[in-house]
Amino acid sequence: MAPIRTLEQLVENVKGTAPRRLAVAAGHDETVIDERDEYQAGVRARDMVRDGEADVLMKGLIGTDKYMHLILDKERGLLPKGAVLTHITVLDVPAYQATHGKLLLVSDVAIIPAPDLATKVKIVTYAVDAAHSFGIEIPRVALLAASEKVSEKMPATVDAAIIAKMAERGQIKGAIVDGPLALDVALSPEACEIKGLRSVVEGDADVLIFPNIETGNVFYKSATILGGARLAAVVVGSSAPCILTSRADSEESKFFSIALGCRLAR
Repeated sequence: MAPIRTLEQLVENVKGTAPRRLAVAAGHDETVIDERDEYQAGVRARDMVRDGEADVLMKGLIGTDKYMHLILDKERGLLPKGAVLTHITVLDVPAYQATHGKLLLVSDVAIIPAPDLATKVKIVTYAVDAAHSFGIEIPRVALLAASEKVSEKMPATVDAAIIAKMAERGQIKGAIVDGPLALDVALSPEACEIKGLRSVVEGDADVLIFPNIETGNVFYKSATILGGARLAAVVVGSSAPCILTSRADSEESKFFSIALGCRLAR
């Protein structure tokens, strides 16, 4: 399929596929299962997804802590053995659309505070899978740090270099991966030229991987508040996509997030 380049195209793409069933934890929807207790409402929604009665889980009025507990529950949760729960945001940034004409996938901005090397590899793998679902055959993945130079004084640069080498040797498939890269050279060919940096990403990233939640969250909020970006976001790594929206997210963002969850649902 042709790559999905805007959030509107995402919605149109989903409209052309088989309908998906959305279970909203403590929400108000066309079909309501009466459950007065907020947590038990979440349990019912989670179990509908687990038992195959729904394809996507979405947070409604239930608190975030309770929602995450439902997903991570060892007995009835949605996290397969050996998997990692992480968060993928799809950003439609006006400036990046103007220069590159495409969306930007970023991870992790909301769940994992300080991922270790093994966790970062899983984050990259999930992000690559998401990019493939958008029709991007060989996504360009930038592993971000404050500098392109590898230094043991900056652990993020060491992890990025290791993951880039793993991808080069085929341990991460289906993507072009490079790092460590500063944000400018990940997104700007001109910055690469000025710095004299040769990178397989070439300032044309499809995916940004952040070293920790602080950098990811600041970038995400800067892109939306200062850069006018629109977004869709979903939790992955679980057996089904789980939509986790912020109280500050617009109705439009929630709508696009539902479309994203439907796109990623198996």
